[in-house]
Amino acid sequence: MNQGAKAQVERLLALVPYLRERGGVQLDRVAADFGTTPEQISKDLWVLYFCGLPGALPGDLIEVDMEALEGDGVVRIANADFLDRPLRLDVHEALALIVALRTLRDVAGAGEREAIERALGKLESAAGDGVGRLDQVEVQIDPADRVVVDAVNAALKRNHRMRLSYFVPARDETTEREVDPMRLIVAEGHSYLEAWCYRADDTRLFRMDRITSALELDVACDPPSQARPRDLSQGLFRPSPDDMLATLDLAADAGWVAEYYPHENATKLADGGLRLQLRVSDPAWLRRLALRLAGHATVVIPSEIAADVRAEATRALSAYHA
Repeated sequence: MNQGAKAQVERLLALVPYLRERGGVQLDRVAADFGTTPEQISKDLWVLYFCGLPGALPGDLIEVDMEALEGDGVVRIANADFLDRPLRLDVHEALALIVALRTLRDVAGAGEREAIERALGKLESAAGDGVGRLDQVEVQIDPADRVVVDAVNAALKRNHRMRLSYFVPARDETTEREVDPMRLIVAEGHSYLEAWCYRADDTRLFRMDRITSALELDVACDPPSQARPRDLSQGLFRPSPDDMLATLDLAADAGWVAEYYPHENATKLADGGLRLQLRVSDPAWLRRLALRLAGHATVVIPSEIAADVRAEATRALSAYHA
């Protein structure tokens, strides 16, 4: 979700109780209270006009007096009484929450884990026999050191800088860094600390299971103005225009690579395969991908990486023969 859509959803969730409590409110006043423009509130109300209970029949939707906006300029809504009803979850909704809380528990701090455990106990009790269906669901997140998780959560809570020891697999080395932590993210089977890194002089994602030690410093975070959380709406990792442009020829049965990895161009080959152009920030990653595809992909450009892949594959085959 982009930042504009996220802000609009937050306003919509607040608008309904705000308007129900006050009855009719002048549009200008609503805009001032929400720190936006009357035009934006009008757009929000048109979205709200199509919200309501499942079924989407006229009696299910929230009623917004749109004509009044052009007349006396007073915002009024009706048919939103269902929001006063106690929340009731069906089995599938309860199970989804249980799975999400179990996942969150793995990256939460000590105090938060206790609250999550209490919430899980209530949900699992309410779900009853439905909890047995969780055996069909498996969420795998690479485990992080509990000491590291607690240190990161404590630093985030107190807005303190951290010193990390971080393992970089591409270089097979452990680096020392000072960072200003920004938030924790769980995505694509891993948990990450997003932070401003003073070594890289940029915002970086650190996989929690690769942080070998984490020390909270008695220094307040003071990141530069350009430190911003990345927009995750288009995926966790996105290539930079400054990254190397590589070309891969894929066999027909390796077409999934084009669906899985962001790329700039894909051209059909005569044999049914694909010629893929993609940005690569780490040459070692491209070598690993080509070796993993084992004969189903050929690095065309850059030629030096193509030579590295051939040499590494030859060494591997020699080891098998030996």
